[in-house]
Amino acid sequence: MNNSKILVAQETSENNFGNSYLKFRLNQQTTAIVSMNHTQEAVILPVESITPMPNMLPCVLGLMNWRSRIIWAIDLPRMLNLEFLDSRLRQYNIIVIQVESLLLGLVVHEIKGITKFMSDDIQSPVGQVASSLVPYLRGCVVQSEEILLVLDAQSLVYSPIFGSD
Repeated sequence: MNNSKILVAQETSENNFGNSYLKFRLNQQTTAIVSMNHTQEAVILPVESITPMPNMLPCVLGLMNWRSRIIWAIDLPRMLNLEFLDSRLRQYNIIVIQVESLLLGLVVHEIKGITKFMSDDIQSPVGQVASSLVPYLRGCVVQSEEILLVLDAQSLVYSPIFGSD
């Protein structure tokens, strides 16, 4: 009986502060967030640090070395069928996410910082955003000036476009 009181107290505490998310821009018009629970690091690397691989999907930029591990770097806007990154960039903003033992480098337009939201702030994305985005979302947060896409890290890592199923 004492354990249930402790659990309720912990849930209340988490709700008072909200959950942490990394906020970033996918392109000039679209802002997204991903849970800090899956975020390992946000880094800026020169374009030359990613090695292109032949015969890959257009959204797969190549392989990169992250902390002595080789991981895939993905053009996230292109993967989501949004306006993709400018090919004349000199450096990439990369968010390294981890789901279970799988790591993935998500290349985005701009990293904005960390923000917090209550889980009640996350709404269904259906009818709010393009239907092609819905499989990759946990929801969206509607704010006065913009809609934040709440990305589902697991759906990104296990996307069927990578043929990992």
